[in-house]
Amino acid sequence: MPSFLLRRLAVLWCLGLSLASCGGNEKTEETGENSHTTTPYQLTLPSNLPQAISIPPDNPLTVEGVDLGRKLFYEPRLSRTGTQSCGSCHQQSKAFTDGLTKAVGGDGLPHSRNTMSLANVLWETTLNWDGAATSLEQQARIPIENPVEMHQLLAEGVRKLQQSDLYPPLFQKAFGTSIITEENVLKALGQFERTLISANSRYDQYLRKTGSLTPTERQGAAIFNNHPGEVGGVFIRGGACHHCHFSETGLFSSPDFFNNGLDVNFADAGRGAITGLASDRGKFKAPTLRNIALTAPYMHDGRFKTLEDVLDHYNEHVQTTSAFVDPNVLLSNTPNGTRLDLTATEKTQLLAFLRTLTDSSFVTDKRFSDPFKQ
Repeated sequence: MPSFLLRRLAVLWCLGLSLASCGGNEKTEETGENSHTTTPYQLTLPSNLPQAISIPPDNPLTVEGVDLGRKLFYEPRLSRTGTQSCGSCHQQSKAFTDGLTKAVGGDGLPHSRNTMSLANVLWETTLNWDGAATSLEQQARIPIENPVEMHQLLAEGVRKLQQSDLYPPLFQKAFGTSIITEENVLKALGQFERTLISANSRYDQYLRKTGSLTPTERQGAAIFNNHPGEVGGVFIRGGACHHCHFSETGLFSSPDFFNNGLDVNFADAGRGAITGLASDRGKFKAPTLRNIALTAPYMHDGRFKTLEDVLDHYNEHVQTTSAFVDPNVLLSNTPNGTRLDLTATEKTQLLAFLRTLTDSSFVTDKRFSDPFKQ
């Protein structure tokens, strides 16, 4: 073939590649999709917490996704009024609670329940006081769209984010598309919340042999973990707290739901409203006791202002006739007794132990703080 024809074919071939390339770029601009590479997020699991974790296969942790989720967590555009974010009710300084008896939403309306901590939600398989959600992605939609919380359809929040200069590039980095979707908003929030790990309290340091507890605190730990009753002819005193707040896992929470004897009649059906079972009425999730000294007030309705009030309930005021009350709150340190009957000294010891679960580094860690205020 003559050389001039070869040169002409080469020019045409290059032109064809160029046109094909231009067509691909037009499609990219039209769809918002592009090739992207994310960086795996290195999640460090504390040695005294469970090493088995479950992360959705379609939502692996990435540096870009966690960074985006952190911003969305503190983003008020996800609320109808533009004044409320997830971080409004989940404040880092209070171990991601809000210090209120019951949460207050963007419209100033009170919620029916107290705000739960987000510490160590990575390990939780049921979420909210009633277990209405079974994944962080599913749970994140609930407060956004709840009329007494952020009160905005997630679709409207997506529209606002799409119109911003900030978020399309961040979604491009995290998910490979600048077209923002509800699914990816929820995925990013879930990624960030899975990084909220708390395991550096004085108690953790004691377990790792890098710190110590006082004799009073150690005695309180024993009361927490002891089941009152006779063992080998000796009566063991205890609070049986570990039956609902699992200390052996290091999480001090439970995937289960309990009627802890607060009421006989239930204004809030709790788990029963989800399952429809009469036996679940008045049952609520046992929340983590980590950072418990920072998360007052207590119980699903915030009725107890102090930890002393909580202990008084379990020690002296359990409603023993409440239907399906958990048998572990009916134990007694008095043989054949009808209440727990801890002494004043034992209550002081138990309170001292609970305060060793405060993780000061968790509530000051800049990885979890509001990025718009730094």
